[in-house]
This record gives sequence, C-alpha cells and structure tokens, in this order.
Amino acid sequence: MMLRGLPSRVGQVVTLLRGPQRGCLRPVSCLAPAAFQVRANGTPSAVRLAPALQHRSLATAFTGGRSSFSPLRTGLLGCQQLQQSPLLTRAAATEATPKEETFTYQAEVDRLMDIIVNSLYSNREVFLRELVSNASDALDKARFLAVTDPSIMAGREELEIRISTDKEKGTLTIEDTGIGMSREQLLSHLGTIARSGTRKFMEAMAAKGDSNLIGQFGVGFYSAFLVADKVRVQSKSPEDPKQWLWEAAAGSHQYTIREDDAADLVRGTRITLFLKEDAAEMSDTVRVTRLIKQYSQFIAFPIKVYSPKKEPRKVLDEEATARKQEAADKKAAEKGEPSKPVEPVMKTEYDEVWDWRLENENKPIWTRSPKDVSETAYNDFFKTTFGEFLDPLAHVHFNVEGTIEFSAILYLPGMAPFEQQNAMQRSKSIKLYVKRVFISDEFDEDLMPRYLSFVKGVVDSSDLPLNVSREILQESRIVRVIRKQLVRRSIEMMEELAGKEGGEDYKTFWEAFGRQIKYGVVEDTEHRERLSKLLRFNSSKAEDSLTSLDEYVGRMRAGQKSIYYMAADSVQAARAAPFVEALVAKGIEVLYLTEPIDEACVTNLAKYGDKDTKYELVDVSKEGVSIDEEGEEEKKAAEEAAKEMQPVVDFLKKTLGERVEKVTVSNRLLDSPCALVTSKFGWSANMERIMRSQALGDTRAMEYMRGRKIMEVNPRHDIIAGIRTLLSEKDEERAADLAELLYETALITSGFQVDSPKDYAAKVFTLMKIALGYDILEEAQEQQQQAPAAEAAPKQAAKPVAATPVEAEVVSEDPWKQQ
Repeated sequence: MMLRGLPSRVGQVVTLLRGPQRGCLRPVSCLAPAAFQVRANGTPSAVRLAPALQHRSLATAFTGGRSSFSPLRTGLLGCQQLQQSPLLTRAAATEATPKEETFTYQAEVDRLMDIIVNSLYSNREVFLRELVSNASDALDKARFLAVTDPSIMAGREELEIRISTDKEKGTLTIEDTGIGMSREQLLSHLGTIARSGTRKFMEAMAAKGDSNLIGQFGVGFYSAFLVADKVRVQSKSPEDPKQWLWEAAAGSHQYTIREDDAADLVRGTRITLFLKEDAAEMSDTVRVTRLIKQYSQFIAFPIKVYSPKKEPRKVLDEEATARKQEAADKKAAEKGEPSKPVEPVMKTEYDEVWDWRLENENKPIWTRSPKDVSETAYNDFFKTTFGEFLDPLAHVHFNVEGTIEFSAILYLPGMAPFEQQNAMQRSKSIKLYVKRVFISDEFDEDLMPRYLSFVKGVVDSSDLPLNVSREILQESRIVRVIRKQLVRRSIEMMEELAGKEGGEDYKTFWEAFGRQIKYGVVEDTEHRERLSKLLRFNSSKAEDSLTSLDEYVGRMRAGQKSIYYMAADSVQAARAAPFVEALVAKGIEVLYLTEPIDEACVTNLAKYGDKDTKYELVDVSKEGVSIDEEGEEEKKAAEEAAKEMQPVVDFLKKTLGERVEKVTVSNRLLDSPCALVTSKFGWSANMERIMRSQALGDTRAMEYMRGRKIMEVNPRHDIIAGIRTLLSEKDEERAADLAELLYETALITSGFQVDSPKDYAAKVFTLMKIALGYDILEEAQEQQQQAPAAEAAPKQAAKPVAATPVEAEVVSEDPWKQQ
C-alpha cells in the first residue's frame, strides 16, 4: 500500500535525468538549480537529489504521507527510494565528495529557525518530545523495511532510544537504532524546505504577519535550537557504508557535513545537543526523566536513560561490632567464663551505579481491544495517569474508525475535587495524544464542554498534526468530530450508571457532580433532553431521597398536566412555604429545588416528557397556578368566595398601594392567611435573593427583572375574616394596621426581605405587649406628656459649669520609673 507510487516516482527521476531522446542521459549540470546546495564560497555542489523531490511535500518525503513536518523522519517514499535508482547513483558518482563541506541554509529554513528560537514556543521543554518522536518514526521505518529486507537489522537487532547527559560538558545526547540517514538525506532533510507544510507556514507568515499561525506544523529537529548553542547529528544508513556528521550552531546561517571518523554506529542516528547556559538543567537526568514520563511515556519503543541508581551492599560495621564484643567480654568476665568472638555487625551502604534504565514502562491500553483489558487494568491506569486514589465509578473505552480515526478512554471519577468552587474552571482532565505522543492537557474546552469538565480521559488521534495548537484545534473538523463523540459517549456512560440496580454509585456521582449536569441542561441545548433524564431532586414524596423526573411522572395523579416545583434554601424551607400547602394536602407531588442553579435549570428545561406528552414545569410561587383536578363545585365555591371577599381585596389594594400589583383570592392556601407571589415572567423570590447576593450584581437588571408582587389571600382564614369584620364596622384604621402587618409578614413567609426590619419589629413588640395585658392607649398618652419635658431637658443641661481651681504639684522624678 505504502510502496504503490514507487515505480511512477522512479520514472519521474529517469525522465528528468534523460534527455528528449531515449537513452540520452542528461549531465548533472542540466539539473534544475533547486537540486544544488550552495557552498560558503558560492560554488554549487551537486546533490544526488532529483528536482522532482524538491516539488514534493517534505512531510511526505519524511514520513510516507504524514502531514506533519519532522525533518528527521525519513519516509518510505523519500530520498531513500530515489537513491536506489541506478541512474541517479550513476549521475552522482561523477563528482567526488570532499572530506568536509560547508553549506548555507535555504532562506526559509534560516527564517524558520529564527522564529523557533525567538518566538515560537513559550515552553521549550517540547524539544525533547519532538526529537524522541522523530527517533520513534525512524525506528518504525526500520522495523517496516526489515520485514522485506532482514539485512537492515544486521549487527543490531534492538529497536530502542537511548538518552544520556553530561553535566560537566553540558550536553544531552539522544540516540536511536532507526533507519538512519545518508549524506544526501542529511542535506535534503536538514537544509532545505520544499513545498512542505512549513513552506506554507512561512508564506502565511509573510502574507499576514501574524504569529498566531504558529503551531500548525511540526518543527521537529529544529526545536533542538531552543536549548542548544550547537547541534551535532551523527547518522548511519544501512544503504551507505559511511557514517556522516552534520553540525550547526544556533544563530549561524551555515552548517557543515563531513564523514564521521568515529564510525561507531551500526545503524541509526545520534543527536548531541550542546546546551545553552540558561538550559543547563536539561543535563539533569531527573529533569529528562520527568519530561519523558510527561510527553513520551506511551511511545511504542523502549526509551532508556543513562542514570544513577542506588544499589545496596552489606559491609562490616566496625564500631558496632567492637561495642558488641566489649559487652560480651564484660559479661563473660562477670561469669568467670572465657571470652568468645561475637558475630560481626553488618550495615547497609549504597553505591551509586550508572546504568540504562527503562523509563516508559506504562503501556497505552487504549491501543488494545476493550475485550483484552481487565477492570483492574482500567482502574490502575486511571489512578496512575490522573493521580487519583479511588477507583472510578465508570469508564468507557472506544475506537472510532472511518474517515477520522481515534481512540479514547473516559472515566467518571469516584469523588469530586476538593476545591469545588473551581469545578467549572479549566481542569486539565482530557489528555490529548497524537500517535501516542502527549501534546497537551489544556484543550479541555475544545474537546469537552465546561459542564463535563469532571470527566477524565485520554484521546489519541493519528489524524491531527504532531504540533497541534489551539488555533488548529478551533479550525479543525477532526476536533469537532472528536468533541461530538466524547460528549455522546460521556452521556451514555452516565445513563448506564444511572440505570444500574441499587443506584448507590449514581447517588455518589450525583452528590459530587450533580451541579455540572444541571449546568449542562442550561448550556447544552443539543443534549438537553438526554441530560434532563439524569436530573435528581428532593420532593414532597421523597424528602430524604432523590427522585428523577421520570419517577415523578410515574407517580402523577390522573389528569395532572403539570410538574410543580418550589425553589427555596432547603427542604425544610420549601416544605414550610405557603404556596405548597393545598397541593401537598391534595396529594400532588412538589419538587423541592434547594440549590442556586436548580431554578435556572428547570426554567431552561420548561417542559419534560416524551414526544407524545410534554408536561410543563410550573413554579408554585408565581401567579396563575391552578390545580388541574378542580371540579365544577370547587370552581363555583371559589367564585362565590371571591365575590364575598371583594371589599377586603379592594381595601388591601388601596392600603398597600404600589407595593403590590394586585390582590386576589387564592385557592392554594390552607393554613396561611396570605402569600405574595410574583408575576409569571419575572424573578421569583428565590431567584431575587440569589441575584441580590451576587458580588457583581447589576442593580438596573434587578429592577428590570424583579417580579411585581401579587397578594393572594385565604378567604377561609380567621385574620382575613377579622379584617372583613372591621371593614363592616367602619373601623378602617385598625384594619389598615392589620393590613400593614399582614403584608410584612407575608414578605417573610414568601421568601422576600422586609423593607424596614426595625419598623416591623416595633409592630411585633406592640402585639407582644397587648398579649401581656398592657394598655397601649395609656402608654401612648404618657409618651405624649413626657415629650415636652424631654425637649426642655437639653436646654437646662446647656448651662456652663464653673471650673474648680486645683493646686499644681511638682514631681521631681518620673513616677512610672518607680519600682
């Protein structure tokens, strides 16, 4: 499959090298200028590289069709196949290769390196990820070619990556046993950029002058100059008997290539980085090991780091042995026995031994079939990868194949994070890998909506470029497909957990992450219906447990057409609210919404049910609530009560004025004399309280959204009947006092705030005095008589007071210093 285009490509080379007549071979000087490198002295040097290669994608030349630009990734259809052409070898053989040559970078490469070193990466640690990924690709190619040509593996069967450091010299060395590169491949891959993704990037930079495009290609080898002053590449290809050395310095416009006198590589590439002073920490094996575990722990080939380890050995503890012998001698002397030698006391010492240690022992379980992975393996992977100590509540492992391919494992954690106030912030829960190379864990909002930020998992895609950035994620169709799949699978995982018998696991999940699901109902209109089935609330029939909306619908009375809910601070406050009295008494279930987000959740949901039947969610604290089961007799009795209470209704509206929009007779009150409800489209009392408590609340929005208060009176209550009696006796003054107190009390019971707590408290204290037998009228008269005397008292106190002379006493010493 990957060698399908080889005959046609060789044909292109033959056509370029031959003249118009068959059998006529063009001289090397007839090649296009792009096939030449330029020496430092300006003279051209022919390269065994066909012009056709200069017009192919460099990424294709390196990786056999991959789109990411990685200069060290020698591809299956790149220079190596062209080098196998006898015609191309014959043409290049006419020119002798000097011992060492100096070349000048192409202008694009020169500018690219400047961008990489000075402005491309804010985190230069990625250089190690890039170089290890290049080495992994070279190993992949060697393994692939060895299938048809086993001689490639001759001399060194191992396929591995070795990394070593030298603090004294300030170097970092990365060596692989991959396919290696010949001289021509070093020239092509490290000195030129043809029509590659990088070339397009440079053109976009020139056109827009915008560095935000950075990250839409793989910089590969050139990222080494982020931390290195000088880079040396030693490479040996199985097809070339010689080992070659490429060397360049940061900031230089030139590089050199010569035959490597060391000739110690059987096959592969060794890159030596001479580190900058400010990057000296990269020569620390601990730092290198941490970077490997962060970025490359799931690479398919073993990565070994030359690092120290402590090996124990037993040695004689002379001091302890002497003390033991002395004690034994003394004891023997006391008993009159001859002294005997004691067993020597040993102690453990640790020697520092340097050796190659494997650093990527973890295996990417997402690459395996879900049938082959045990439950224990899933749980261990979750704990190790995300630093958790509890097993997950659920997980899902899936592979998506087709035009876009990726693998993923998602988990529902066993507990919520300790900092719940930051639950909706960026959580770094989704780790993005490209071909098993870690890219970032900061793309949560691009791969998952905010309300699913608690879902942890890994995503591995082969279709994304290795150097992915936020810009390319936002523009990529691949990411949109991945996001859609992740959301769908996450919801399916939660639905499966909710359907388990017993429900204890889902109860644990809901207590930890229920608020995020409610936020999802508000935010995600596409999945709102599915998310609504996951909602759980307390209710009048399940105060100590949680109920779903499906369970509520299953318990509805015949003929009920609405789902009723009451929002309050707690279940106790909701149960004591006057609005639910008649509903609960008639056996109609009421949902109790006790969290701040609950009311916003059900308001956005609006209706619930299947396609055939939709039930409206009704707030019992708002106007217009009617009980569906009312019969004709009940409706007729309510109309008669409204006529009888009309004088009371008119009087209350007149007394309270603009504080209430209107006064009506209620049929949902039993024990309370009245209640204050809000208009249908305004804020409820609970929402008004929540918005008032916001630190950055807008008072203008408060006035606009605050619902107008409507007073509903209970015609069967004694207080309302008493006001009616006072009105019939023409005692409107006492009736007005009762109306004021009734309104302020209704504010409290309905969830609002009293405008003047001091005035309200004074009225309550007056009632308490009356209950204790005080004559309020006599007390008022006494206060009126005492008022003139109180006004005159300050005038008498204003007279000046004569000062009394005092003889002064002279103190010779400071009294505070006396002991």
